Amino acid sequence: MAERKNRTRLVMIVAAIAFVILLVYLSRQQNQNQYEVCVTFKGASHCSTAAAANPTEAIRSAQGIDCAMLTNGRDENMVCLDTPPTSTRQIK
Repeated sequence: MAERKNRTRLVMIVAAIAFVILLVYLSRQQNQNQYEVCVTFKGASHCSTAAAANPTEAIRSAQGIDCAMLTNGRDENMVCLDTPPTSTRQIK
């Protein structure tokens, strides 16, 4: 009976370690592309940085941050998001 408890405990420890390793690996993969994006909207400009698994997602995320800072209300935010960024620079 004691041997079975020890085996179960060992399996649980190995599973927990494997889970932590998987989480670290996946989180590193998710932030491989980092971009700085600047948006100009109605004469105001804002730059922000975002990271994602691919360049398109990183740029769109940074643009969303910029537009949130530059606009008032949902309608302006949607117009801003449809405006191409003023500049885009890959950081890593």
